[in-house]
Amino acid sequence: MSVPGHVKHDAGNILKSVFGYTSFRDNQEDVITAIMSGKDVFAAMPTGGGKSLCYQIPGLLFDGLTVIISPLIALMKDQVDDAIAKGIPAAFLNSTLTKEEISGVYALLHENHIKLLYLSPERLALQGYIEKLKRFNVAFFAIDEAHCLSEWGHDFRPDYLFLSNIRDQFPDVPMAAFTATATQKVQDDIIRILNLRKPFTVRASFDRKELQYQVRPKTAVLSQISAFIKNHPGESGIVYRISRKDVEKTAAHLQTRGIKALHYHAGLTKGERSKNQELFNNDEADVIVATTAFGMGIHKNNIRYVVHGDLPKSMEGYYQETGRAGRDGLDSVCVMFFGPGDIARQQYFIDQIEDPREQAKCKNNLHSLVRFSTVNVCRRKYILEYFGQTHDGHCGNCDVCNDTTEKVEATVDARKVLSAIARTSEGFGINHIIDIVWGADTEKIRSRNHHELKTFGIGNDKSKKWWRGIINELIGQQAVYQDSDRYNVLCMTEHGRDILYGKMDFFISETASVKEPDSPSVKDTVDKGGCSDKILFKLLKEKRTQIAHENRVPPYIIFSDKTLKDMSLLKPENAEEFLGVSGVGEKKLEVYGPLFLPLIKAHLESGPS
Repeated sequence: MSVPGHVKHDAGNILKSVFGYTSFRDNQEDVITAIMSGKDVFAAMPTGGGKSLCYQIPGLLFDGLTVIISPLIALMKDQVDDAIAKGIPAAFLNSTLTKEEISGVYALLHENHIKLLYLSPERLALQGYIEKLKRFNVAFFAIDEAHCLSEWGHDFRPDYLFLSNIRDQFPDVPMAAFTATATQKVQDDIIRILNLRKPFTVRASFDRKELQYQVRPKTAVLSQISAFIKNHPGESGIVYRISRKDVEKTAAHLQTRGIKALHYHAGLTKGERSKNQELFNNDEADVIVATTAFGMGIHKNNIRYVVHGDLPKSMEGYYQETGRAGRDGLDSVCVMFFGPGDIARQQYFIDQIEDPREQAKCKNNLHSLVRFSTVNVCRRKYILEYFGQTHDGHCGNCDVCNDTTEKVEATVDARKVLSAIARTSEGFGINHIIDIVWGADTEKIRSRNHHELKTFGIGNDKSKKWWRGIINELIGQQAVYQDSDRYNVLCMTEHGRDILYGKMDFFISETASVKEPDSPSVKDTVDKGGCSDKILFKLLKEKRTQIAHENRVPPYIIFSDKTLKDMSLLKPENAEEFLGVSGVGEKKLEVYGPLFLPLIKAHLESGPS
């Protein structure tokens, strides 16, 4: 099937008239052209990279129905509301609808009044459902979050495997698989399971230049998290914790500090989760605290920061979770608090896994994350190389490249600790080794004659807290590990022996204590270029919130922060100028132009800001 000559022209017209953009992002036009030519597609594109536009534009161009498979029921309503706000006939079918609402959707489908239909894989797997779809002239299938197909993906879902039946039932219908995170192994799995035929393959850059990456030593994590958020007042953010208990404890701590925070995990009822997410989406709560293991349907595009209070479970998961910040393209920050306790905690859970293959996979994931957190290498370079993309290592937007950490040599102190570990035959835990180095008079030390060791009391000029910090750094840099099979006794690695025997120096990282490392805020991003109008931007946001509440949709469905920023820069005074704002299409001009233009006019008439 060849591409008609007018397709690219029509796609460009839709891009402007419906979505309000004058040019495609990287890879978008190529993906759309391939789909319109009837080819299958595999596209790995970062969160915020414009994946949805790659299937929405073909959905409008095809003479038939486009079916989008998405695993996130909580996200479908937002996606459909967003499409309808742009004038796109869209609907979803999932378990949240009443029988009457479902009947209404089918009536519209029978009348060919819907172009985009969002379905969950569970619904598609219902007996006879694929046969039912054949009544509606399906022209194209888009599989979103396609990494869920692969057991090597960070969010494998067995229900997705049913999608392998689509090709047999719709042999002539093009299919496109989209994912924000996929290694080569995951990519191969997706193509094989979906039986994509010689797919047009895109691996877009995974470089999210607007995201600033930071890793900080974990000390008093609750206080650290609340202090960070206090530095970002009025901005939306997500805090990830590893357990439900930690999620609830963190949310409660933030609330006592006057921060509007809510919690979100799989232990809550469906109603509680929906309510908390809706409050967050509607900007009625600034922070959502969630488990990393529980997938959040987040379409909110004005998230300014993502905080990890614990080590995530995989690099794919970390990338996906941090990718929820800055979807509007404005600068955002991703900070992780990391300590050796994270390693021991995850190692404990890994040791409980009976399947050797799964255990090995989890160990590799842990190793990758520990290296990311401890090695003095550009964070962005490490992330991109994990996904098979090269980077020169000077991103200028991470803590390593920005020198917000200081390296302090601590080779002598490291050797004191390592010597104590060696002289006790690698048979004791953290507290006992600290007691030896510090020179504590304990029964355990006396009964084992450890007070006679050459290292006993060699570090009594410094606090126990200092020595615990040295051990934590040795564990973090994989010079020492805790043997979970022997009650977490400290053992040396080859790297540790190199330090002990003088073959290698040892440095510890100290976060610069003079001030908080510079973190971009929405205020900073709005002011870039010195041409924006802060008062107008604030007025536009207030108007957006008012309209969103009246229409019972999240504010970002009306306009993104990026669109409001552009509006505050351009200050449109008529319909033509309003249409020139990035993100304003003809439908949004028609609906929102009469509401925003008078506000801008009144502001201009009030004099300079």
